[in-house]
Amino acid sequence: MNAADIIAGALHAAGCRTAYGIPGGEVLALIEALENAGLSFVLVKHENAGGFMAEGEWHAMSVAGPSAAPGVLVATLGPGMANAVNVIANACQDRVPLIFLTGCVDEAEAASYTHQVFDHQAVLRPIVKASFRVSPGAVGAVMKKAIMLAGEGQPGPVHIDVPISIAEAEAHEQVPVIDPATGLRETAAGGPMLEAARVMLASARRPLMIAGVDAVNEGAGPAIETFCRRFQVPLITSYKAKGLIDEADLLCLGGAGLSPKADGILMPLIARADLVLLAGYDPIEMRIGWRDPWEAARAVEIAAVPRTHGMHQAGATLTGGIAPTLSALGEGVAPQATWTESETLTARGALHEAFAAEPDGWGPATVFHVLRDVMPRETVATADSGAHRILLSQIWRCPSPRTLLQSSGLCTMGCALPLGAGHKRAEPETPVIVFVGDAGLEMGIGELATLRDLQLPAIVVVLVDTSLALIELKQRSGQRANAGVDFGETDFPAVATAFGGAGVWVEDVEDLRREAEAALARKTFTILACRIGRRAYDGKF
Repeated sequence: MNAADIIAGALHAAGCRTAYGIPGGEVLALIEALENAGLSFVLVKHENAGGFMAEGEWHAMSVAGPSAAPGVLVATLGPGMANAVNVIANACQDRVPLIFLTGCVDEAEAASYTHQVFDHQAVLRPIVKASFRVSPGAVGAVMKKAIMLAGEGQPGPVHIDVPISIAEAEAHEQVPVIDPATGLRETAAGGPMLEAARVMLASARRPLMIAGVDAVNEGAGPAIETFCRRFQVPLITSYKAKGLIDEADLLCLGGAGLSPKADGILMPLIARADLVLLAGYDPIEMRIGWRDPWEAARAVEIAAVPRTHGMHQAGATLTGGIAPTLSALGEGVAPQATWTESETLTARGALHEAFAAEPDGWGPATVFHVLRDVMPRETVATADSGAHRILLSQIWRCPSPRTLLQSSGLCTMGCALPLGAGHKRAEPETPVIVFVGDAGLEMGIGELATLRDLQLPAIVVVLVDTSLALIELKQRSGQRANAGVDFGETDFPAVATAFGGAGVWVEDVEDLRREAEAALARKTFTILACRIGRRAYDGKF
């Protein structure tokens, strides 16, 4: 057994079954060991996409519980590692557990050999929870630390640099036993702060809850629904937390964070609330207008890790797992009459009207409404960054968590297609629909070949307006000249055919319904290229 075998064995022991990436001479021993240990190595066209595919698989596996194994990304030294910086930063800001394995030259060699050689750890340290370089005799210890750190507290990426000679050298260590890192997720907060929060809850007549990505990662949806239903507390979520309560439920006010139009409806409710309960709410997803949206004295925050962001304050902070802490918070507190039903129904109605389909019968909102109606309830949707994501996140109703996947912390383009591919590979029976702008699809168009090679029948909806619409909108709102945002139209149906899939242009509701239903029955991927026209998002969000 060599060190690469120990690395691979530790990942397998932790529950990892897939690694994504691109081979290079410096990681060949690692890839061989991963395959031998029972991890399938999936070739992608870009390391950035590999990381997002690993995230998509992690979301699929996390539906069963919050202790799913981290994703695994493999990159060779130099350019391979550099290509992955974006997705590592995304894993950091979007709270995704990811083990990032890179090959590197031995220290003695690096002293005089410079081709493709630079300090991987120096580049990555600001955006990872930890960066390790394995050494003889400590490979198992490093792997155990890395896997535990990736899932501990707020999940995130951990980097492991593996010198070639160490990977290939004989090792006499045992493969470590890895326990799921749950930490404070299973522990309720207590003490005087909990008692103070109970008093606040008991006296509240207009309590409101805001939940975020940490609640999803802790699997706290059932506890949140039980608490909200018992105390009749309306729920607002961040975009990543959509579905913690079925969004068809009258208690659920949907997602928020990036739409000024939605904020205009929700912020007055927050201002009227006499208690704001923050359940795993991480404002890294929110726009600047969400700084200090409530008085600290009327906020209770539940979080597994200290909040040092400065975006808001809370009068009582309960450090512990969300589910057990909500249970403890409600002990001995009698439910009171809270908001009138008309108040929450009015807000839900205003949100529905604000994001209704276009009156003229075609546009991005119509596309999203029609497809939500056509696609099965259990469909997992992914969204790329751009104007379409903001509008989609307000329209697409999620029945459960992790059914609308996106990059909400880093908000990076190029994520939707590989996120959808990773999820579809892990859960082939679940329908997957990918929403992407035309520029976003062009950015990562090579991964259509990955869909083909893995035989993944995902539906890719590309909103075609030949513009970086969100940036162009910002240019106009700032009275700036149009520059660097326009481009020509790509024949996406022809591209789909060239990559082994199916594709069609769509320009009306009837065609959209028919082609979406046909795509659901197809055994290969489909591109639905929806021409929406320029400035289609004006006034929409």
